[in-house]
Amino acid sequence: MIAGDAPRRSDTIFALASGAGRSAISVLRISGGEAGRIVQALAGRLPEPRRASLRTLRDGSGAPLDRALLLWLPGPASFTGEDVAEFHLHGGRAVLAAVSLALLACGARPAEPGEFSRRAFIAGRLDLLEAEGIADLVNAETEAQRLQALRQMSGAQSVIVAGWAGRLKRILAFQEALIDFPDEHLPEEVEAGFLAEMRILLAEMEAQLARAPAGERLRRGLVFAILGAPNVGKSSLLNALARRDIAIVSAQPGTTRDALEVSIDLGGVPVTLIDTAGLRETGDVIEAEGIRRAREKAALADLVVCVVDARAAEIVTHADLVVANKIDLAAAPAGLCGVSILTGEGFAALEARLAEEAVRLTSAGADPVLTRARHLAALRDSAAAIAAALACALPELRAEELRLAMNSLGRITGAVDAEALLDDIFGAFCIGK
Repeated sequence: MIAGDAPRRSDTIFALASGAGRSAISVLRISGGEAGRIVQALAGRLPEPRRASLRTLRDGSGAPLDRALLLWLPGPASFTGEDVAEFHLHGGRAVLAAVSLALLACGARPAEPGEFSRRAFIAGRLDLLEAEGIADLVNAETEAQRLQALRQMSGAQSVIVAGWAGRLKRILAFQEALIDFPDEHLPEEVEAGFLAEMRILLAEMEAQLARAPAGERLRRGLVFAILGAPNVGKSSLLNALARRDIAIVSAQPGTTRDALEVSIDLGGVPVTLIDTAGLRETGDVIEAEGIRRAREKAALADLVVCVVDARAAEIVTHADLVVANKIDLAAAPAGLCGVSILTGEGFAALEARLAEEAVRLTSAGADPVLTRARHLAALRDSAAAIAAALACALPELRAEELRLAMNSLGRITGAVDAEALLDDIFGAFCIGK
């Protein structure tokens, strides 16, 4: 329960659950204790639960608003755990505006970002991991992002975290028994057993922490920076990968002054390609600033692609992948990925190689992984507390560290200490969720 939030949560809220703008159908969702009364005010009577009903909606004066499909989803068996209704309206903006005004007149208010999911969390219909999975699924742009978000939304990661919490609780119970009944002379193997379980648990958490960065990179997308000297074909490569003209291509050196960005899908992974200014010594102040920014982008990129001229390969230091362009004029040096952007020779192989790199940087296997910085921070805290507990000689101190470990795990799913997180988490959702 969030202090001071009960009056707001007692309101009946509404929001557009489908995409904004003109469309064939617009879905307007309402949730709250007054949802039934409001449906009756607009549609005349409540339809049978969970069965679509065609109704004429009318405002307070009896004027028709729209002929719409109506769904009635009484709580607690609804997404928010409250009474919920959905109006499937014709998609014109005027229709949506008129029905929204009628809802306002009936006492409902527009929902805040993420308020539907927040109510679902408060009602125990989903935990924070599942709620964040919903947000990620709404924002998913590629197949790999969709699959990762779907695993999280379905509770796969929550099951893992809950399993860890259950094992910690059992370990703590044994530890408390040893503290509370020191004269009972419990078998030595009892303490040895739960210490061994603590080591296993710590190893599992550390393995998850090692895999987690890949999940976070997939959620936010990768950045590949394209570097190289002027006129080696960096901009041409960007245009070829984007399959449209993003960058100006010219034989004149120094054409690219600032970083150009384009988002593409490589192997199901969202990748932002950055074309940068050609690296060279220059007295041009603007070009020099572009070169400085190019090096800055490279330092922050997940992968640096160095493009060189196959006739005179000058490789950028710290490049992750070197591409020799213009192999229609000269053979690629040994060990380099050869391509001719002009003729297309070698381009399919290069694109496949970039996709492999994208998958490698974001692949954590088929198992679910944690995907956000707050998940990692809480899991690190829990693992650190378990490590500290293993190092404690006094059982009372060990028990306290185990409690800290459990609290940290609880922060991941929202089982404990969630109030301070809710505004940040649900504030990033779209309005209709």
